[in-house]
Amino acid sequence: MNRAERLRTPAEIALAALVAFLLGSWFTSLFPGYLPKIGGLWSAISAIVVTQATSKEALSSASLRILGSAIGAATSAVYLTLLPFHPAGMAVAIFATVLLCAAVKVPSHGRLAAITVIVVMVTSSLDPKLSPGLNALLRFAESCIGTGVAVLAVLIWPGSRRQIE
Repeated sequence: MNRAERLRTPAEIALAALVAFLLGSWFTSLFPGYLPKIGGLWSAISAIVVTQATSKEALSSASLRILGSAIGAATSAVYLTLLPFHPAGMAVAIFATVLLCAAVKVPSHGRLAAITVIVVMVTSSLDPKLSPGLNALLRFAESCIGTGVAVLAVLIWPGSRRQIE
């Protein structure tokens, strides 16, 4: 592997994270009071998680990220609609989320779903006036932004290793 090839993945991850952060921050800023930097952070994290060596791996990671984020966002929205944030409640919501992933036969999505629960619940705890449903929907949308940026980066980045196998 030559020097250019060794630098390709770190450069791709850094650029995807930057673009995702900027897009996520901008998107979340459209909703006053909903923490644009958290939106950027969550989008960038999603881009980093999804960026993979090949487009086939990235697409697989993207589906894992989207479904896991949807399940985690939904679970935390339901919890926060019924009860206020509490660390023990967060653990219960994580348990329920991972259990739900196993029940619908996607146990490998449980970890990413659990991370989404934590992000939704902690951001809600930062400002309890935030709507649990809109907060969860924004975190899901930010995850989709970062995922989309990562997939696009992998698909358009030059290099034969990026081809869909």
